[in-house]
Amino acid sequence: MLEHTPKHLEDELCFSIYTAQRFYNRFYTDALKKYKLTYAQYITLLVLWETKDAMIIRDLGERLKLDTGTLTPLLKRMEKDGWVTRTKTKADGRKVYITLTDKALELEDEIKSQVTSCFRNMNMSTEDYQQAVRFIQSIAQKLEENNELLVDSPKF
Repeated sequence: MLEHTPKHLEDELCFSIYTAQRFYNRFYTDALKKYKLTYAQYITLLVLWETKDAMIIRDLGERLKLDTGTLTPLLKRMEKDGWVTRTKTKADGRKVYITLTDKALELEDEIKSQVTSCFRNMNMSTEDYQQAVRFIQSIAQKLEENNELLVDSPKF
């Protein structure tokens, strides 16, 4: 079990993740500027490009770890900008399907190539990148498990 007493800000994992996240946001802002996409819109497109099929907002939110209150305005903006269409089902008007537009499908390879070329400028090896992804996924899983324990624990 980790014994940890905070001493210096720079030694804190939370600060390192926070700082990296801020730099990542700036990185993606620059990489996606040409397409007028935000990072959140980009990762939404990534999920939809993986499936190529219409997705229910709830399922999309689960993949992105976003609630519908955050996802709905994001998708409305993406629809306005021509990236997705939102279609309510006739049987249940509460269910909304999200579908990629032709624009999104046509620009998929170009956008992915743009992001890839920006990553090349980072001079990070594939091995280091994959190791970082696995490590951060492990941290996220531990935090998620801990949060579930906190939610399920009795309140005093």
